[in-house]
Amino acid sequence: MKILMLLHEAFGGRGGIAKFNRDLLTAICAHPDVAAVTAIPRLAIDPPGVLPEKLTYPTVGLLGKASWFLRAGIAALERPPYDLILCGHINLLPAAFAVRRLNAAPVALIVHGIEAWHCTGRRVTDTLAGRIDFLISVSQVTRSRFFAWSGRETPSAILPNTVDTDSFTPGAADAALVRRWGLDGRRVILTLARLEARERYKGIDEIIDVLPSVVAEFPDAVYVIAGDGSDRPRLETKVRERGLGGHVVFTGYVPETEKRDLYRAADVFAMPGHGEGFGIVYLEAMACGIPVIASTMDGSREAVRDGMLGLTVNPSDAAALREALRTALLRPKGAVPPGLDYFDLRHFRARAHGIVDQLRRVCAPSLALDGRGS
Repeated sequence: MKILMLLHEAFGGRGGIAKFNRDLLTAICAHPDVAAVTAIPRLAIDPPGVLPEKLTYPTVGLLGKASWFLRAGIAALERPPYDLILCGHINLLPAAFAVRRLNAAPVALIVHGIEAWHCTGRRVTDTLAGRIDFLISVSQVTRSRFFAWSGRETPSAILPNTVDTDSFTPGAADAALVRRWGLDGRRVILTLARLEARERYKGIDEIIDVLPSVVAEFPDAVYVIAGDGSDRPRLETKVRERGLGGHVVFTGYVPETEKRDLYRAADVFAMPGHGEGFGIVYLEAMACGIPVIASTMDGSREAVRDGMLGLTVNPSDAAALREALRTALLRPKGAVPPGLDYFDLRHFRARAHGIVDQLRRVCAPSLALDGRGS
């Protein structure tokens, strides 16, 4: 089986979707019936690092949109042809179906969160969403909301995010990091997210709103907002206007190499939002033994398995959010919740391989036509 994947970023990319794509590509390449995978990225901020065997990862597309389309077109003309076109984001569907004109293979779409919860407003993209052959979703919430507007329920599978439980583990906080952000002797509430103006659904505003009452009970509490983006100046202004400067720390972008130490420095990880599709950060925090607060209003509740692994709260209910923060701050840290292994790499790979087996059935006609079926 030969697979072409069109995506925004994976190896060399940052954020949850980039990590999901890295994990998925690694798992797919390990499937014994996958002969080759070509993934064409649009973005890469960092060096890609070591790539999985069987993966071709051309970076010529990083020169711009035109060169990315050109590389995708060249790949579509390769022979033998690809058996599957894997589209890594709903906004790339027009490109995926353009490639399909040159390489007549089924199109499987991957959806993550709010970007697929309602129509995009782009007529071509919204029409093509109803013509895909297979859907891969990170959560039940996202799958249900996608099908509700796209007009057609195709064969589908759920592939939740994963966490490397060998890398993210409980342990002592890094003293240098604690000193850097002035966290020594403080009760730390942590949110780690992109601070983009178009993504004001993470629950950060809601936590800031209830923080004065939390500080009244826990004077040593500090809210660490980790991440960067276009919404950071607004949030900083809001913190100043509320007189919370001594109880809120903005760290800016946190590199992957420091994420584990940041989690370990926290007493609570809280991101009770309205638009999260799933959220790898919840898994990483729990793997580091940190009590987690997710939301009842989005896919993050699936990350904590509807309360089995962490707390869930409606972020619009200020009293409930305040009580959830209080409860979490009083819980001991350092223990990984039983059942987190449901999301470990072994289970992720098994799920991904099961999806490949499903996709082989979707691709069966094209595999049979060129004699590559097994």
